[in-house]
Amino acid sequence: MGQEQFSDILNLLRLPKPRAVDIIPLFAQLEHDYPCNVENQIDDLTGVWELRWSSSNAPYLQVQPWLDNLQILLPADERAVNLLKLPAPLGGIAVVAELQIQPPKRIGVTFIRGGWIGPKFGLFKPKLLTNIKQEFPAWLDVTVLTNELRLSRGSNGTLFALIKRHDLNTSELTSSLYL
Repeated sequence: MGQEQFSDILNLLRLPKPRAVDIIPLFAQLEHDYPCNVENQIDDLTGVWELRWSSSNAPYLQVQPWLDNLQILLPADERAVNLLKLPAPLGGIAVVAELQIQPPKRIGVTFIRGGWIGPKFGLFKPKLLTNIKQEFPAWLDVTVLTNELRLSRGSNGTLFALIKRHDLNTSELTSSLYL
């Protein structure tokens, strides 16, 4: 039954607009059947993840055909980047964070800088980043984790479902951010 549930949720997440009514029951069942231990799954956690569904109503946490909503996780370096890639030639919006692994499933998040990253012009890639003074603690509970799927709960209760993007390179996406 487990592999079928993973296949079902992955197939739903690949749809243009996954629906909560379809995702939430599978989300809950997978959390119950396959709890995550982040400390033992660092290799699975590391890489580029694409947000494919969230329970949030915030526009930047909704799946849009014109927007790549990516999260680059580098737990060995205690770093992460949330990256909203806008259509060319607009560039994207990035937020850089420090990570603190707090087993079994929690990751503490401290946002340190964010802003606009422009498109590449030859060797030049303009950016406008500013430091962030985070006034509140933030965290993410990774509740299910494989090398293809990540289910998480944010500190404000939002549910997140992401698929791993093996076709994207963490170094290429983060090179201009000086992590």
